[in-house]
Amino acid sequence: MPRPDRKRFYPQKPPKTVEGLWIYGLHAVRAALANPRRKVKRAVLTSRAQEEIGAKLLGRVRHEVADVDAVARLLPAGAVHQGAALQCEPLARLNLEEALKPSERRRIVLVLDQISDPHNAGAILRTAAAFGVSAVVVQDRHSPPDTGVLAKAASGALDIVPVVTVVNIARTLEALGKLGFWRIALAGDGEAPLKDAAGTGDVALVLGSEGSGIRRLVREGCDAGAFVPIDAAMESLNVSNAAAIALYELRRS
Repeated sequence: MPRPDRKRFYPQKPPKTVEGLWIYGLHAVRAALANPRRKVKRAVLTSRAQEEIGAKLLGRVRHEVADVDAVARLLPAGAVHQGAALQCEPLARLNLEEALKPSERRRIVLVLDQISDPHNAGAILRTAAAFGVSAVVVQDRHSPPDTGVLAKAASGALDIVPVVTVVNIARTLEALGKLGFWRIALAGDGEAPLKDAAGTGDVALVLGSEGSGIRRLVREGCDAGAFVPIDAAMESLNVSNAAAIALYELRRS
């Protein structure tokens, strides 16, 4: 029998794993908790991550403190979680009208044609948030699902930039044209540099996958094709890098 004045210490039990979407990383978890549209269920954090995120945001979710290994066991192998994991629901889909709000400055919509790699899509979302993009349009069959990998790559932007999922990109470009957006296909064989093709009004900028580029019907739905000038020593840029340069160009013009 243990002495009555001696405390008994038990090994910490790992959190029980529950199926569902897990978002991880400090920026992604913080942004998800700050987004009223995101339905959250449960958070598992280290004590340091708990302090970083703060009581105000954590007040909206049931949460528990665990060690680093316990957090890692909830997530895919190798996930860089920074001690923070949040179980939540995927964001409800928005339509174009819900996503596009009136703005005093030029509105920019990014249209992603078959960009399915979550790291590229996440990096584009992060850049879109940095440059105040109004919405990002993706196709339901050719875009990465709402996963922890995408949310981590986006560094919180998944809960900041409205994402519109559509069935047909060509028809969506037609709708954007009717709303007054100048539709530009960003491609290496574009007719003019982006700074000359962009104009000054609202812009829908179409980005294609690195493999097949922008599909023919999608490109035919654009008003112009434009390119970002680069040195001839390099054939092309990674699509997320091209997006960053193009958005900088559009915001300074």
